[in-house]
Formats: sequence, C-alpha cells, structure tokens
Amino acid sequence: MTVDLVTGAFSYSGRAIAERLLADGRSVRTLTGHLQRASEHEGIETYPLDFDDLPALITSLRGVDTLYNTYWVRFARGRSTHDEAVTNSRTLFYAARRAGVRRVVHVSITNPSIESPYPYFRGWRLSSARSSRASCRSPSSARRFSSAETAYC
Repeated sequence: MTVDLVTGAFSYSGRAIAERLLADGRSVRTLTGHLQRASEHEGIETYPLDFDDLPALITSLRGVDTLYNTYWVRFARGRSTHDEAVTNSRTLFYAARRAGVRRVVHVSITNPSIESPYPYFRGWRLSSARSSRASCRSPSSARRFSSAETAYC
C-alpha cells in the first residue's frame, strides 16, 4: 500500500488532506506536535514532529511516497518565528530526501514573495524555494512555483 505523510494531520488543513487520502484508500502517517490527539484519529500512524531530531525525522519518512507539508508559523511568537520556520522546513525537506520520499507537496499561502515586507509571506517563499532544491535529485530539476504552490520532484 502507498504511504503518504501529512504534517499536522490533526489540524485544519492537514486533517482535510489526511481524510481525503484515507478515503482514497491510501495509508497515512503524520508528524505532529500534538501526539495526545492520535487516539482520536484511527488509521493514522503518528510520529512526533521534532526538527531537532534529524535521525527520527528520517526514520518517520522512510517508505513514504508523498510528503504533504502543511507546517508553517502563522504568527511569530516566542521561539516560533518565520525565520525558524524556514530553517525547520529546510530540515524537513532534507530529511525527506534522505529517506527517499519521491514527491513533496508544499501547501501554499496566497501570493508569497521574497520581496514582501511581511515575514509570513517572505519566509514561506524562502522555504518553498529551499524545498525544491532540497527535495529534488539535482539542482537542474528545481523550478519556480506559482502561488497555487505544489512542488513535485
């Protein structure tokens, strides 16, 4: 059976993606910071989302065909900043590549731009650009994405 991994499958966007995948008969895993919610969602294999534990990230991504990434920081507060989200996304995409994930779908926000004065939009665009470089097999396969962002490698 094909295994897909959805970050945040117990939250809003991730839940919608996971439910659709399950309805289509696919096997679903999630990386989450809400492990306590796992018992509420049968059929989803659950792993902790810990960007500081690269070996565990790689292990949780092994055998995954497609990574659906919904991770992002909506509002910077405390240690959760947009710059850190870029770094964390880069770590996730690197782990996916090391684990042999075939495809990464990086869920978009409206009109992300590196030139934006807003860290939310600028940071998302930076993480998206890095996902194409980190997940693809060679730099020549990296490409620019539209605002209806889906990165396939």
